[in-house]
Amino acid sequence: MAKEKGRKLIAQNKKARHDYHILDTYECGLVLTGTEVKSLRQGRASLADGFVQIDGGEAWLHNVHVPEYSQGTWTNHSARRRRKLLMHREEIDKLESKSQETGHTIVPLALYFKDGRAKVEIALAKGKKEYDKRQTLREKQDRREADRAVSAARRKQRA
Repeated sequence: MAKEKGRKLIAQNKKARHDYHILDTYECGLVLTGTEVKSLRQGRASLADGFVQIDGGEAWLHNVHVPEYSQGTWTNHSARRRRKLLMHREEIDKLESKSQETGHTIVPLALYFKDGRAKVEIALAKGKKEYDKRQTLREKQDRREADRAVSAARRKQRA
């Protein structure tokens, strides 16, 4: 059997980048059961309501939906169970101290396979206010309009 190489994206949390200022990101391994891995290999997962909590010196991923494996039997997993994250002690301690600060949280950004192993990208984030979200959308729209104007000018110049 050939070993997998590269990164295969399973799920992404686009809303997190809209709702939070991303301060720092980390790549973590996951402790999974066999049916969870098979379900993830089918590309089925949702990070929409997910968050990370530090409990007893360990990092836990909560509310990430990995649907039950269709061919699974009584050994199937529950869809929203909490899953342990595999991180270095220094990273966990740093995240725990930072997340204690007001307005800071830890959210999952992406779930993917890297060289055959399931990984999750988590971020230390600070919640955005409503006006920050509008400002971000306005900047994105302005950037798009500027790009369109530049490409239109280049097309005109070529002709």
